[in-house]
Amino acid sequence: MKQPKIKLIVLAVLAILLIAIFMLIKVSSNNWEYVIPRRAIKIVAILLTGGCIAFTSMIFQTITNNRILTPSILGLDSLYLFIQTAVVFLFGSSTMTMMNSNINFLVSVVLMVLFSSILYKLFFNREDQNILLLLLIGIVMGSFFSSVSSFMQVLIDPNEFLIIQDKMFASFNNINTNILTISLIIVAVVSIYVTRYSRFFDVMSLGRDQAINLGIDYEKVVRNMLIVVSILVSVATALVGPITFLGLLVVNLAREFLKTYKHSTLITGSILLSIISLVGGLLIVERVFTFSTTISVIINFVGGVYFIYLLLKERRAW
Repeated sequence: MKQPKIKLIVLAVLAILLIAIFMLIKVSSNNWEYVIPRRAIKIVAILLTGGCIAFTSMIFQTITNNRILTPSILGLDSLYLFIQTAVVFLFGSSTMTMMNSNINFLVSVVLMVLFSSILYKLFFNREDQNILLLLLIGIVMGSFFSSVSSFMQVLIDPNEFLIIQDKMFASFNNINTNILTISLIIVAVVSIYVTRYSRFFDVMSLGRDQAINLGIDYEKVVRNMLIVVSILVSVATALVGPITFLGLLVVNLAREFLKTYKHSTLITGSILLSIISLVGGLLIVERVFTFSTTISVIINFVGGVYFIYLLLKERRAW
């Protein structure tokens, strides 16, 4: 038990060190009043987004009992891009939804959560409940939203496509503080709700049959946690944009690094690794590439390579 705690301390120290470097690099007495507040907003957004993605990915893998699946397989990232594209395609980029970031954020979150709720409602009303069926439906719907979005993007004006293009990649620049405040409130409420189920996570990782035999109302816990996953993923995606492979990367690294089954430790480690990845990625984007690329490109590249490694590793295990 001591070794995972020591490793968590190491991760926490590294995360704090990277945050300090990000906050203080090239700060002087002449510009600190302007630079520090702007960077502080980015750090808060990173803590919020990284925490949401890491937590939801860990819980989703526990529910599905699969280490290569993340909530993005449900099609929420594709749905977010579809919403942004449909608004521009139908009403133009000058509509209030695109101009007012608060309205855009609320519409995106509400529609994504509503889609997930309908999907779960239809799924959990079936007698032959199977989590793989839900994942299959999510993949199909994600492909559908992605295809329709691509079709609309071809037809719209090139100038308006640039607005959609900004939504296609995660960005921590120019984050609206009002949106950030709303996101913090939503995440805080959801976090309080999740605490009542946190004691079930270790048992659920044993599988459905074992969890039921040990007295857990498995269907109820899974249904509620899937709704929580949808809310948190929707908030993170609508706040900064889609980061597909971040959850896969940090959760599996946490499992490999911490070597424990306890979700309290794994979730904490995943969140710290997520923060390290995002802050480190921002430092690389700003100081090495001088904003010539985006953080999502770097993380998705590293995460995609790691995903291929996991597939090859699982294949050898078979």
